[in-house]
Amino acid sequence: MNRFLSDGKLERKNRKFLRQNLMLTLESDLMRTIDWKDESNSVVLVDQTLLPKEYRIIECKTLSSLCEAIKSLRIRGAPALGAAGGFGIALAAFLSEAKDIETITRDLEVAGKTLKSTRPTAVNLSWGVDRVLRAISDAFDVQGVRDIALQEAKDIAEEDVAINKLIGKYGAKLLKDGDTVLTHCNAGRLACVDWGTALGVARSAIAEGKEIKVIACETRPLNQGSRITTWELMQDNIPVTLISDSMAGWAMRQGLVDSVLVGADRITQDVVFNKIGTYSLSILAKEHEIPFYVAAPISTFDFDGWEGSVKIEMRNPDELRFFGSEQLAPKDVEVYNPAFDATPMENITAVITEKGIFYPPFLLDEVLV
Repeated sequence: MNRFLSDGKLERKNRKFLRQNLMLTLESDLMRTIDWKDESNSVVLVDQTLLPKEYRIIECKTLSSLCEAIKSLRIRGAPALGAAGGFGIALAAFLSEAKDIETITRDLEVAGKTLKSTRPTAVNLSWGVDRVLRAISDAFDVQGVRDIALQEAKDIAEEDVAINKLIGKYGAKLLKDGDTVLTHCNAGRLACVDWGTALGVARSAIAEGKEIKVIACETRPLNQGSRITTWELMQDNIPVTLISDSMAGWAMRQGLVDSVLVGADRITQDVVFNKIGTYSLSILAKEHEIPFYVAAPISTFDFDGWEGSVKIEMRNPDELRFFGSEQLAPKDVEVYNPAFDATPMENITAVITEKGIFYPPFLLDEVLV
């Protein structure tokens, strides 16, 4: 069990820490990646499967539609999934027809299990679900459950923005004026409620007046790098160059990369789980003596987990056999398609969190001090 997620004292300590830091206002023409619509008591989110061709907001009025959005990666990214978990429980609370607190509590526990099963490797999803379920224990009636669940979910979203700003503030210290950072998948505002983790570090450095350029790996097979990261950075006028995944080593050898900056879906005592391909980049960076940074909130930490205890999600084989409707491989070819890999701590230069920068080897408990 994740002690940070289950220990109310640690959670309250982290909230106090956030309140003591400046809550900065973001200016963006884009809506938040995921939010609550009060008028219809529903969840609204950016459909990331349509990017970059189309920017569309979809509305999830049922738990099944939200679960489908999570499974199909319409909403993705560890911090964004944390918010989705929280909003999912709030949505289930408003959909429940329960007349007493015992029944609605059971309904929400079932909803929580359903939500968690959609993306088992992403610890933030479970964290968001569990946090709201803990919060409703203070309710005295059905309406109280709904009110508390919604407020807690909204708090998760607000805190995510503040946390990402803090991650950016600390991480910006690691980037020099004129640096080019290589990133993998998408750990930007679209992977969070707003601002971003890894890309948030680049944004914060730019906000400080530094000139920062980004190299984005395409991130096969779903191309989150080419479809989402490049689009997002171009919306903010941040210089970005797209490369295929197989070009990363050569780009490093040519001296084009000053550091590698990625997010995380789960951090255990011994490894960082992130989008498939991250491990390979860590080996390349180590070989070329290039710093390899991971930017992630503490909610991504699995304090009692180890590599062998985590189930890695396996994706649909057709993600490799097809690109959209275009066939790329024989329809019956055997496919190995894990969504994530695990990067050993010894390959990581530093982990950037809202509590500061931590250099391996370190005990995960140290981030709570």
